[in-house]
Amino acid sequence: MTSSIRWISIDCADPYPLSRFYGAVTGWATDDEDRPGHDECAVLPPAPGHPGLLFTRVPEPKTGKNRLHLDLQPRESTRDEEVDRLVALGATVIADRRGEGQGWVVLSDPEGNEFCVNTSSAERGTPG
Repeated sequence: MTSSIRWISIDCADPYPLSRFYGAVTGWATDDEDRPGHDECAVLPPAPGHPGLLFTRVPEPKTGKNRLHLDLQPRESTRDEEVDRLVALGATVIADRRGEGQGWVVLSDPEGNEFCVNTSSAERGTPG
């Protein structure tokens, strides 16, 4: 017997704006039933069988480095163009690990959760 991952859950102070941020980051739909003030808000999976993102309100603030984070790969742009787009959406660059043509950039979302942006398939010379 095995299990599938249904949701990747992220604790946060305010689920609604964070779900909208990640909806814009991924291009995935947000749940139409979610409203400001809800204790849980979702970014829906892009296709059946894929996990979605679930943002859950918790009372305590983030106090340390994430034990789990998302690694993003741009689909239609370069890594550097995607970093610029995400910063314009409200992300903050916290570490630059770009190196010579490869590497990644560590960002934080508007609530301080870390995530990374890697090079695109095209930049690595591999099929998408």
